[in-house]
Amino acid sequence: MIITEAKLFLRDPAGPIFAILLPLGLLLGLGSIPSFQEASAEMGGQRAIDTQLPGMMVILSVVTMALTALPAVVVTYRESGVLRRLSTTPAPPVRLLVAQVVNNIGVAVLSTLLLVVLGHVIVGVPLPGSPLAFVGVFLLGTASLLGLGLLIAAVAPSAKSAPGIGSLLMFPLLFVGGMWIPREMLPDLVRRIGDFLPLAPFAQALRDTWAGHAPQPLHLVVMAGTVLVTMTLAIRLFRWE
Repeated sequence: MIITEAKLFLRDPAGPIFAILLPLGLLLGLGSIPSFQEASAEMGGQRAIDTQLPGMMVILSVVTMALTALPAVVVTYRESGVLRRLSTTPAPPVRLLVAQVVNNIGVAVLSTLLLVVLGHVIVGVPLPGSPLAFVGVFLLGTASLLGLGLLIAAVAPSAKSAPGIGSLLMFPLLFVGGMWIPREMLPDLVRRIGDFLPLAPFAQALRDTWAGHAPQPLHLVVMAGTVLVTMTLAIRLFRWE
């Protein structure tokens, strides 16, 4: 079932383009601009390509899959009766959800590997300074966003509304996470609010571990709490038909 879902994902060119090629293209394109390779006082003397830009491209890949692609596919399966029909076969519908989560994680891992390797080789993005911590943060943050995506899938009334709900959440989360304006340049109140939402702690923890620093405990707690809350609610609220 995992292989089948992966094939279906690859058949739709929009999935690979937005989850893999778009973040990679943005990193390589923006990273080649001279101003992004100059140290900035607003970012503590770092260059944008040191941690800010690559970290946000990783986030963009994960959040695109988690909040738009995953809910749309799951709700489509429910709306078309796929989940209901699976419940009458030896293959329980929960396997389909597991396959979706596994494939989303696989896409996120592939995209991140390409960002790290090609970013380092082509535009000089430094490799993560704390690789083990980086991997741990990546997995925890990805789980928190996938949990939010499954919660959207649980409550979305239709397949058409699911990606809309995801996008409605995604863009404010990206803003407070520092996608368009570095978090250091955001107002203190906005930055503080972002610390208690799932995406900003993920983004900051990625930046910290990429720079070789330990992630902040608050950010780890927020991500872990998001996984616990969203997964619990998704399980309780999910409808198979």
